[in-house]
Amino acid sequence: MGNVAVIGSQWGDEGKGKIVDWLSSRADVVVRFQGGHNAGHTLVIDGVEYKLHLLPSGIVREGKLSIIGNGVVVDPWALFEEIETVSGKGVKVSPQSLKIAENVNLILPVHQKTDQALEAARGKGMIGTTGRGIGPTYEDKVARRGIRLCDLADTELLREKVENLLVHHNALLKGLGAEEMDVDWLYKELLEIAPKILPYAAPVWKVLDEARHQNKKILFEGAQGIMLDVDHGTYPFVTSSNTVAGNAASGSGVGPKAVGYVLGITKAYTTRVGTGPFPTEQLNEDGETLGRRGHEFGTTTGRKRRCGWFDAVMVRQAIKVGGIDGLALTKLDVLDGFDEIKICIGYELDGQKLDYYPASQVAQAKVTPIYETVPGWSESTRGARSWADLPPAAIKYVKRLEELVESTVTLLSTSPERDDTILVHDPFFS
Repeated sequence: MGNVAVIGSQWGDEGKGKIVDWLSSRADVVVRFQGGHNAGHTLVIDGVEYKLHLLPSGIVREGKLSIIGNGVVVDPWALFEEIETVSGKGVKVSPQSLKIAENVNLILPVHQKTDQALEAARGKGMIGTTGRGIGPTYEDKVARRGIRLCDLADTELLREKVENLLVHHNALLKGLGAEEMDVDWLYKELLEIAPKILPYAAPVWKVLDEARHQNKKILFEGAQGIMLDVDHGTYPFVTSSNTVAGNAASGSGVGPKAVGYVLGITKAYTTRVGTGPFPTEQLNEDGETLGRRGHEFGTTTGRKRRCGWFDAVMVRQAIKVGGIDGLALTKLDVLDGFDEIKICIGYELDGQKLDYYPASQVAQAKVTPIYETVPGWSESTRGARSWADLPPAAIKYVKRLEELVESTVTLLSTSPERDDTILVHDPFFS
């Protein structure tokens, strides 16, 4: 019996919600280890829909312990809005069911102002951030001027930190022609939110260590995808944290051996939200069909996702740098009805063939995909719960993907319903 880390193997939006829900029903502890409320996924349990952004998926299941790790950045106001929303659907959230790392960095209103002002100043060169202050908060964390959850317990220290923080941000806002932020106002806002959020503060690393010694099953829940990793993704069109499995350890306060099996959520085609390179994007009827059938709109932003064929080169690279042991392949049913399906098996760059995705921003934008075309299928795969329920051509497609990405499919999802899943290997017992 081991623990499981769930990460996205593409640009996020791979359908982690259903898979994480399926796994969280089997886990004792669910941990968010990176990102902020810029990511999100949807769970449907007993017909009730929950849209989660900061809260770990375990929060909707009674008896599970949910943890927000130190690698996450937390907007306390957004968190409590989310708590109120799920509470209105009958979910009980308390310091007993939710614990937040006391050393987590906080997203403040000034971070959102800075984020939006910077994005506006970039003009055509914008990165495509959600404007929620994620990036500036991580910047402050690395620059050692961030405000952490534990800082709210000392009013004198908090005042000093707010003043120090705004020396930087107000100079930046002024230079960008944006309105500066008032020290007294921000300090007052933090004093008001402090008694609401401090009861959730805990030494999360210690809580997780105790859980491990009690042989409890832990699910480490990532946000976004590996190709949005700040080191290994399509930089600078990436998020501000590490989305690879290695961050499950550092982002929650456990050693790397504690992470266990790494499950990579992988869509049967490819999507991306916002700007940045996308070699297999289909700006044609195929792309429109994928988006329409897949209901490709972001959970958090509502933005329409760009759609394209499966990129085996990119997923293979994500598997290797992300430490992925097996895949959960989602949305296979979206491909039903295509006469032919294309798979990217390589790239061409300035007359040379590549079997990997280069790091250079210029090269990433210039590569053209080399496709392999495979037969599609007319039968429906939606709702299939065993290999016998799948058309032979769909099985061949899955097996070909396994060959190309050099990994195996652990779970195969054939609809948003949690029971419409073909289980090949149980990650908790792998």
